[in-house]
Amino acid sequence: MKKLLLVLSIGVFAACNNSASTDASKTDSSKSAMDSSKAAMDSSKAKMDTARAAMDSAKAKMYSTKK
Repeated sequence: MKKLLLVLSIGVFAACNNSASTDASKTDSSKSAMDSSKAAMDSSKAKMDTARAAMDSAKAKMYSTKK
């Protein structure tokens, strides 16, 4: 679900990025939307790294008990 929301937010940002308006408030809101999507991506990457570390730890325990 989070990935879907991330993809949708990036799509919305890309769709609004080429607008002809140069209003500063719109630029600021686009920038904050991009920052929040980057934060979500970083959070997702951290969760994936944690899951990979847990899998590696489980594999290490499995291999150490085989020997």
